[in-house]
Amino acid sequence: MTYTVTTHPSSLWPSSYGRHNLTKRWLMKIIDEREKNLDDRAYRNIQELENYAENTQSALLYLTLEILGVKDLHADHAASHIGKAQGIVTCLRATPYHGSRRRVFLPMDICMLHGVSQEDFLRKNQDKNVRDVIYDIASQAHLHLKHARSFHKSVPVKAFPAFLQTVALEDYLKKIQRVDFDIFHPSLQQKNTLLPLSLYIQSWRNRY
Repeated sequence: MTYTVTTHPSSLWPSSYGRHNLTKRWLMKIIDEREKNLDDRAYRNIQELENYAENTQSALLYLTLEILGVKDLHADHAASHIGKAQGIVTCLRATPYHGSRRRVFLPMDICMLHGVSQEDFLRKNQDKNVRDVIYDIASQAHLHLKHARSFHKSVPVKAFPAFLQTVALEDYLKKIQRVDFDIFHPSLQQKNTLLPLSLYIQSWRNRY
């Protein structure tokens, strides 16, 4: 089943008045997953975080591919991994903010593996075991980016604009590596003024 969507004149899409048949299933997945997440609880494990990312971030990318007129299995695989990477990075980036509101959403299985409690994050503990938790989670995001890029030669070029967020994701992962996975380091809250240039270069090179 599909929904017919008419874009608004102020839309960023090239065809302002274009009509797109969007798959209802992806729209419903986003809504359903958001509703399930309203209880504000920590993810039990990394798989639960990935499932949330798949049903929200990846689903949004599937819809974007449909708008771009891309129907390709390799593009879908890349979108799945990029969406999961996006979800994981978003969870990491939001950790200081959530901590200021006395909430922690990081996967509990990885925290328990390293003997870290939610209180460690609320107190902004910077011990090695806390940084090891962040390392494990960030590594999973990096792995998804690597998998997504392994499809690069098989993905249609017109799908690449949907995947340019990988530039920002990689930028954050590199920054967190430089501060030895200290999730509370002030530099992680600073904007990269060269990011627009990096996006332009990747777009010009037809890469993601």
